[in-house]
Amino acid sequence: MKKRIWTATPLFFVLVSTMFIFTIVSIFFDKTLFLIGLILSSISAAIVLISLLKFKKYISFVVNDAIKSLSSADQYVLEALPFPAIVVGDKQDVICTNSLFRCKVNNGIKSSGDPISKYISGKSLDYILKHKGIDVSYGEKRFTVYGIKVSYSTVLYFIEDTYYKETTMEYLESRPSVALIVFDNKDELLREVNVEESSQVIAKVEQTLQNWSNETSGILRKLNDNRYMMVIEERYVKLFVERKFRILEEIRNIKTDENRYATISIGIGRNASNLKESELWAKKALDMALGRGGDQAVIKQQDTFSFFGGVSKGTEKLDKVRTRVIANTLSEHIKCSDLVLIMGHRGSDLDSVGASIGLWSAISKGQKVKSRVIIDKKTTLASSLVRMIEESTSDVVFISKETAQEFISDKTLLIIVDTHSQNFVESIDIYKRCKRVVVIDHHRMMVNHIDNAVVFYHEPTASSSSEMVTELVQYLGESAINSQEAEALLAGIMLDTKNFVLKTGVRTFEAAAFLRKKDANTVVVKRLFSNTINTYKEKYQLVANAEIFNNCAVSVAQKEWKDMKLAAAQAADELLDIQGVRASFVIYPYDGCINVSARSLGDVNVQIFMEGLGGGGHQTMAGAQVKGLDMSETREKIIEMINNIV
Repeated sequence: MKKRIWTATPLFFVLVSTMFIFTIVSIFFDKTLFLIGLILSSISAAIVLISLLKFKKYISFVVNDAIKSLSSADQYVLEALPFPAIVVGDKQDVICTNSLFRCKVNNGIKSSGDPISKYISGKSLDYILKHKGIDVSYGEKRFTVYGIKVSYSTVLYFIEDTYYKETTMEYLESRPSVALIVFDNKDELLREVNVEESSQVIAKVEQTLQNWSNETSGILRKLNDNRYMMVIEERYVKLFVERKFRILEEIRNIKTDENRYATISIGIGRNASNLKESELWAKKALDMALGRGGDQAVIKQQDTFSFFGGVSKGTEKLDKVRTRVIANTLSEHIKCSDLVLIMGHRGSDLDSVGASIGLWSAISKGQKVKSRVIIDKKTTLASSLVRMIEESTSDVVFISKETAQEFISDKTLLIIVDTHSQNFVESIDIYKRCKRVVVIDHHRMMVNHIDNAVVFYHEPTASSSSEMVTELVQYLGESAINSQEAEALLAGIMLDTKNFVLKTGVRTFEAAAFLRKKDANTVVVKRLFSNTINTYKEKYQLVANAEIFNNCAVSVAQKEWKDMKLAAAQAADELLDIQGVRASFVIYPYDGCINVSARSLGDVNVQIFMEGLGGGGHQTMAGAQVKGLDMSETREKIIEMINNIV
């Protein structure tokens, strides 16, 4: 009813005001006309005022009549309720209230005729009736509102619980979380600077962290040379998330005279049941941050991870101490095995197969332990490399996953290369059957990674798995590598570095130099990358169909081809050669599934894009098999992410 008043009254006022304005203007033209207009305007104003008073009186009459329509028993029950109550009509307006509602909710003001939305935070009556108690705020108080349908009206009960809700909110906001912080590139950053400059850099990093901590009510403590712990309240974790961990950028602004910048990694355990569990979660979150290249913050709560930052490239580790330790540990496990199975990811490429071949040679000929490479020759993208190795040796190198199942025993060792996710391995059944598993991978850490490995050699700053294996074989059996196996490893390095352009560090060239010393023929390696004429045409058809969105190229395949996966991967690489393109995405159907190949030159982290589609990969190279979307929906999803992230 009040809604009708405020819909009509302004219109009457506008009309009367307009008449008065015209009357005043008419005095300059004709005084007689002015007097007539003044009389008519005054009469109109009087009529409007009288009508308004009568209308309000009518509203009061209707409301009182509605109240009287309630039985005396109903009115008694409403008034006798020990908590505020209100009756709402079928027009979503207030019919009547009890005295407690007027006193405790509406500060003694009558509510009859008010729209009910005023008192229930804009929620609908249907919503209240469907839920057993909803939270609403009115003024400075908070209530839990319950509703019940009675004939043509609805009765709402207001239970004030401001104190309890504010106490609960304060409890939740003040829950402590543990944050572990690592100055992740300290050794590399300070390796070539003098003592005075290194002290200044360390002091700036620690002062920036202390200033960050001072913005909160938490405490910051230094654990060792490059590791810190901070205990903070939940309210400040929310603040960090809202600011997208601005501290990461502040630390990156600390640079040496050689223009190298500092980076930190942060792991936070959030909403844990106690501080001990929060610290454990913080360690896992920090491991995830470091496994993804550092310079980022990761929050772990229950079974989920949230990622922030990760815009800079990982810092290459120049020392090989860890590689030697891993090689010695791996050698001990190999010697305790009767068979070593080596397996890459589904749809294996030159890096996966090349690394597998390098390990096979070092184990079979260097460690003198029987080993085999599991591969699906129908789906591999490195069929030319597989043929070359099979033609160069009489030994059995490759076996199918069906054949491998027959040889598995309790003493079998499984080495997984070029992936660390059980969802992407060549055979999930073989992984589950083998009791001892070794992982060797360079991709940035994914959430559902293999966590039961006896050796988990993960190096996200390495260019490729082939580079990592090349370093390992120098400790496992350098003399066992012949020219063909060296060429296989070199092909893997060249694939993932785009011919030594992307993610290429000092150790990458050292590995390539070692392989060249082992007589790896670069011409032979180049031929491993050659395509058939049909694949070549398919690749450039994808390039021709590409569209540019926010400096990112997106191409959609029109149909499925025989070598679709290879052509799509190469097309994604070719699209990066277009001027202004920072990242490329090729969407294509393959084997009954929608696939995406993503590439970048490093300034766009395509891993984040592919994780949003259920895939993963590296900062410059990633992919996904999309579920639940068709080609056009996948395209729209990627374009949406490009507009939001890039």
